[in-house]
Amino acid sequence: MRRGESRILTTHAGSLPRPKALVDLFVRKSRREPVDDAALAGAIEEATRRVVEKQIEVGIDVGNDGEQPRESFFTYVQHRMRGFGGQSQRPIMRDIVRYPSFLALKLPDFSRAMVSLMNAPQAIAPVEYADRAPVERDLGALRRLAGADGSSFVECFVTAPSPGIVACAMENAHYASFDAYVVALADALRVEYEAIVRAGFVLQIDAPDLAMERHTRFADRPLEDFLAFVDVVTAAINRALGNVPPDRVRLHVCWGNYEAPHDCDVALDDIADHLYGARVGGIVLSMANPRHAHEHRVLVRHPLPKDWLLVAGVVDPTTNYVEHPEVVAERLERAAAAVGDPRRVLAGTDCGFDTSAGLGEVAEEVVWEKLRALADGARLASARLF
Repeated sequence: MRRGESRILTTHAGSLPRPKALVDLFVRKSRREPVDDAALAGAIEEATRRVVEKQIEVGIDVGNDGEQPRESFFTYVQHRMRGFGGQSQRPIMRDIVRYPSFLALKLPDFSRAMVSLMNAPQAIAPVEYADRAPVERDLGALRRLAGADGSSFVECFVTAPSPGIVACAMENAHYASFDAYVVALADALRVEYEAIVRAGFVLQIDAPDLAMERHTRFADRPLEDFLAFVDVVTAAINRALGNVPPDRVRLHVCWGNYEAPHDCDVALDDIADHLYGARVGGIVLSMANPRHAHEHRVLVRHPLPKDWLLVAGVVDPTTNYVEHPEVVAERLERAAAAVGDPRRVLAGTDCGFDTSAGLGEVAEEVVWEKLRALADGARLASARLF
């Protein structure tokens, strides 16, 4: 991964707004309704072209395809792997259900057309990566649209889910144990991980499970059980990355990309040392939202592994407030002080802006203004730090 030798580089956490026509196609496909493949391919091509152009326009250095070719950050694997069917019943996040008035307030939002992350398919047979054509197609399109010579971005990244988030949200109805299911998913995801890096891109593993599952799957269980789960998933990630250089991988960990109280979030103090067991070269952390803006202090108590980079979340993807560039700069300066070297810090977002098609909480025009503010703030911080 590139580090900023003379300035702080800018990036984001992956998903960017999808056009309504593309959202509608993905929603229909996720419901197993018939979709015209040519129309879907055309909509993906145009949407990807647009998000690449917009990222360059607002000043993103390390960009991607905005996850335009996918229905969500993890349920798309059902179209590339065999073994899935039926329907999961994912528990609702504890911080949402503990406040009935908040849930009632948000219910109108849930009526929007979107790809559901709560009722994904289950594993009902051995899980295997069956169709490599979609990942190769997506990688080829990004290479073509972003410029094969690297002229558009300083570097490109591509996201893929952790085996843990797939295992938790696409429940096990086949394997003898949860751990066996996680290992099977790691072996299947290895295909995609290796393809991304082989194509010359940085791999970002999206692993909200390593924090968010504390207040979902493990909400009623001891912290020690959750930490054991983190260790199982980390080991599975390392297994899948056996042939991938660590410096080509960044790990995205978050507490759930939704606007809610988040007062059930596990402390980074509790999980940091477990996360550091991952065989990666950097971490993407939430550091902008009101519940996690203090995490720079945790990084002082639990220093990053010496070779890791930090993508510091300095923009919140769940609010339509546009961060002032000075606020962005201050957050980056605190992150750089915690890490001890501004060259190891990239400016990023807490999470994606449209983790599932139709789920984004920020208006599209506002998304681009927030990313423009991110770039402006990175320039201010760079002038002070370098």
